[in-house]
Amino acid sequence: MAGNMSISNKSVAVIGAGPAGLMAAEVLMTSGAKVEVYDAMPSAGRKFLMAGKGGMNITHAEPFEQFLCRYARHRSELEPILNDFSPDSLRAWVKGLGIDTFVGSSGRVFPTEMKAAPLLRAWLHRLREAGVRFHMRHYWHGWSDDCRLKFANPSGELLIEADAVVLALGGGSWPQLGSTGSWQTLLAQRHIEVVPLKPANCGFDVSWSEYFRERFAGQPLKAVRLHFTHGRGETFSQTGELMLTGYGLEGGLIYACSALLRDEIDNTGSARIFIDVCPDRDVHNIASRLSQPRGKATLANHLRKRLNLDGAKTALLREALSAIQMQNPEILAGSLKALPVTLSAARPLAEAISSAGGVSFRAVDSHLMLRQLPGLFCAGEMLDWEAPTGGYLLTACLATGRTAGLGALRWLRQN
Repeated sequence: MAGNMSISNKSVAVIGAGPAGLMAAEVLMTSGAKVEVYDAMPSAGRKFLMAGKGGMNITHAEPFEQFLCRYARHRSELEPILNDFSPDSLRAWVKGLGIDTFVGSSGRVFPTEMKAAPLLRAWLHRLREAGVRFHMRHYWHGWSDDCRLKFANPSGELLIEADAVVLALGGGSWPQLGSTGSWQTLLAQRHIEVVPLKPANCGFDVSWSEYFRERFAGQPLKAVRLHFTHGRGETFSQTGELMLTGYGLEGGLIYACSALLRDEIDNTGSARIFIDVCPDRDVHNIASRLSQPRGKATLANHLRKRLNLDGAKTALLREALSAIQMQNPEILAGSLKALPVTLSAARPLAEAISSAGGVSFRAVDSHLMLRQLPGLFCAGEMLDWEAPTGGYLLTACLATGRTAGLGALRWLRQN
């Protein structure tokens, strides 16, 4: 109680009403401090709701060691944060909001209703009941000369004083939902190290033929295996689903290795992947089946009958091989196990599911406080980390929001 009384006259501004900002506000709301949440959008959690439209994937139930590996080069910075708020902790927290969860066949964890809206409603209700105040349509654009926070709102400019600040402004993907990345310039002006934002969990451009683009854009490639070896020796090989688009490829399988592909393109100008369209058959089995007489059947019908290949997979084969090569069963068999596709560029950041880059972990301490701006904390996607889809993004956003909130609480009590 004494600790709470000592900060009862303190105020905290949380800028950003996404998962990271809301979690920071939740940690702070029981401290006795005055917690004010500001967001440029008309309502809270816009990107959170959009991400949950197809089924709200909140975390993943795989072994924790494997879970940590999903954060790749930033595992070391995130591991202590995720140790303090693990996938199991997240599920318990969701349960505390009155929402049950279940583990899907892929290991992904979902709310029973599969929707984000009930979770967000319950969460916002709890925060408001605890005294957290929300200020929507408040766009933060830096500091005044006397170090007050500057906001633009429908009434004009507003200057705010706060004893601690948590920035949870998101990355640069889906800017229409609030994550514009405009904070990069504001922090760079304060000499904060910011790694440029890049697209993550994104699609990639491929130079399809006009015929292929017109006929097959929008069709899925199901049950295929993608293999890619990065120039520095890292190998990715996984079975899943891809989506053919007018510009190239997208989908869960491509998102899972998007960081490797993006970096390869940055380094060499392109990335060459190989697609196994018959992952359940070996090359000898395929060659044997294709060598059987086809009679008057077209090659497309022969492939469909012998290997159950659909039109999109056959068309993809034609994109890679010449007409003469298509008539050779051995070449066909080898190509079906490793169809080469060259990716020329990642799609723009605004189209990506998430972003890489952001405030460098070198710029913050273990409590996620900016070393050069004491009392100011960063959380969520505005920090320099990335992860594939599958619950990893949301888990780390919530965990870093919690760490930043606890850090702000510690700061207030010490100052």
